[in-house]
Formats: sequence, C-alpha cells, structure tokens
Amino acid sequence: MKNCLLGLVFVAVSTVGVASQTKPLIVVQPFTTAQGVELPYDLKVMHAQLVAELKVMLGRQFDVVPAAPASLTDRVYTLEGEITGWRPGNAAKRILVGLGSGREASDIAYRLSDGSGRRVLDQTDTIRTNFYSQAAGSTGTLTHPIAQKIADRIKDARLK
Repeated sequence: MKNCLLGLVFVAVSTVGVASQTKPLIVVQPFTTAQGVELPYDLKVMHAQLVAELKVMLGRQFDVVPAAPASLTDRVYTLEGEITGWRPGNAAKRILVGLGSGREASDIAYRLSDGSGRRVLDQTDTIRTNFYSQAAGSTGTLTHPIAQKIADRIKDARLK
C-alpha cells in the first residue's frame, strides 16, 4: 500500500514538471523612454515590478522571465516596450474634484515578437493610474495598469 501511494505521488509530481515545461516563455526586456521623455521613476525597479505583475496575470499560460535563459525553447516571445509620454497629473484636481480626474498618465508602445523575430503584437496605449491609489512606491502606480493592459492584449492575441 505504501509503495502504491509513493508511486502515485511520484507520477503526479513528474507530470507537474512536464506540464510546466510546455508553457511558452515570455522574456520581458526593460522598457525604455523615448527621447525627451522625463520619467521620475527608476526603470530597473519598474522592470522587476512589471515581470512580477505579468507572472501573476499570465502565469497559467506563460512562464514570464526578466532575461532570456541560456537554452531557449521553441516557443519564446520577447516583450519590448517604450514609454513615449508621461504626464504627472494634477494633485489639486485629484483632491478637489476626485472621481479619477487629475490622474498620472503614460503613453506606451510595446511589441511582442516570437522566436523568429516576427511581431505578433504591436500596440500603442495610454495608461492612467488606478483612481484609488496615487503616489505609491518608487514607480508610482503605473506598473500595475501597464501590466494589466499588456496582459489583456496578450490574452486577446491568443498566442500558443
């Protein structure tokens, strides 16, 4: 009985390892800023937070990593992005008017390329901070909505 149970546990654990190896890989490159865009945030910290957010949002379908591994699999996608504009918003308007007015906003352009370099996703979006959280952390509150928009676009693309 003990050996049978041990065998079942071994089979269950070994199939979990195989299942995780079959997920496509998304390599998230650090975002850059366009010429003339002054961003008050540390892009290295933003990169780490973006990878963590995308792991949570896309972790069931993809393995999300901050750098390409030494041995690449056949299903690798590379995410590159650029912040093309940033507006700090208006604190007085946020306080006096409320209802999401005066929020910080950013314009981003991002691309997802497959292993051969062919672009499978090429988007430009304007991202506004969440209206319920302002001025938090070393990258403000932009990382979460940026990751949410990118994750939604990747899910809509139905990559395999």
